[in-house]
Amino acid sequence: MKISCEIIKDLLPLYHDGVCSNDSKTMVEEHLAYCDSCKAELQPMEDELFVNNAEQNLQEAEAVKKLSKRWKKGMLKSLLKGILITILAIALIALVFYFFIGFRIIPKPY
Repeated sequence: MKISCEIIKDLLPLYHDGVCSNDSKTMVEEHLAYCDSCKAELQPMEDELFVNNAEQNLQEAEAVKKLSKRWKKGMLKSLLKGILITILAIALIALVFYFFIGFRIIPKPY
């Protein structure tokens, strides 16, 4: 039974990683015996993957850490500004009530 190249190309990553069933493995190997196109498709998978330089990865991680610290510092500043503005707004409203409306908290006599 002849299997189409499209099916084999779908199975090639599984075949390369060794996680396909024995039947699929046999089918792929039989197909690769006569199909140069699928062999060419498998070849880049056999080549080693380029791994980024560890130094570059460490630099990128450090940059992310610095960015995270700046973001957290900015969030803290924003929170403190928000709290300060809220306190000032409450104080201003209390002063308006106190001076212009005559609203005073007077304890009840006993």
